[in-house]
Amino acid sequence: MGNFQDFAGKSVLITGGMGFIGSNLARSLADLGARATVVDSLIPEYGGNLFNLKGYESRIHINIADIRDEFSMAYLVQGQDYLFNLAGQTSHLDSMKNPFVDLDINCRSQLFILEACRKHNPAIRIVYASTRQIYGRPDFLPVHEGHLLHPTDVNGINKMAGEWYHILYSNVYGIQTCALRLTNTYGPRMRVKDARQTFLGIWIRNLTQGKPIEVWGDGLQVRDFNYVDDVTDAMLTAALSEQSNGQIYNLGSPERVNLKDLAALMIKVHGKGEYGVVPFPDDRKPIDIGDYYADYSKIRAALNWNPRLSLEEGLSRTLQYYYQFIHEYL
Repeated sequence: MGNFQDFAGKSVLITGGMGFIGSNLARSLADLGARATVVDSLIPEYGGNLFNLKGYESRIHINIADIRDEFSMAYLVQGQDYLFNLAGQTSHLDSMKNPFVDLDINCRSQLFILEACRKHNPAIRIVYASTRQIYGRPDFLPVHEGHLLHPTDVNGINKMAGEWYHILYSNVYGIQTCALRLTNTYGPRMRVKDARQTFLGIWIRNLTQGKPIEVWGDGLQVRDFNYVDDVTDAMLTAALSEQSNGQIYNLGSPERVNLKDLAALMIKVHGKGEYGVVPFPDDRKPIDIGDYYADYSKIRAALNWNPRLSLEEGLSRTLQYYYQFIHEYL
């Protein structure tokens, strides 16, 4: 991994910076001595939460703005050394109900940001948060970066376009960009009041409130998970690496677990609780991707990135956080 001390004194912009991953990244960058600016619309559905930067308000510049505002973005990218582009609409169901909003946020806004960089700051280095969702239902496992892309919902198609805009601007204009295809990310500061970010949020909420976990389908769907600190490490490493220019990398984990076993592990870590297996809701079944886990050997070989935290330890840290702060997230 890179020498993260290189961020000291650098100007860094994080879109979606008051959301789950963005706020964890902003806190890390502030601790490294970077001049961090977070941009977030704080639209209730999208996961931004002022509490996520509690204690860091004097060390991180907070800008409440919407990435759909091209004039704000043109101003904000100026003078920045790095851009971590994490803002997006993440809900698969919302994308099917309101496809044009998803198009605006995950496509048009990405072009606003890239055009702003091209015109006002072509030397900036960009890391784009992409998603495993663009692979759709896997043709083979583990899924490597050469796997065909066949997303199962509007959100996946728009995220795929957003990723490709970034790679295009690298290839054509020489803007230094790379994309990380994230798998299931979890940890402190994730959204737990609904399933807009991940089903794990709802599971954590139910556990802390003494309600049973609902496992959909047969519960045998296999997934991989990354603790948020491992994800932010990957982003920081990619930003500092010359080798990552124009590249797309999967994140992933050597631990793969089916959802029934995951529920059982969470109950074990929590010390009590129960889960039940229930049929898929009608609106979820058509967009479920079945089993998914990534081949992340490309980023391991190129950037020496490996996830460090075990699933059990990560879940323990996550639950500890929500025992203390759950009221800030409901």
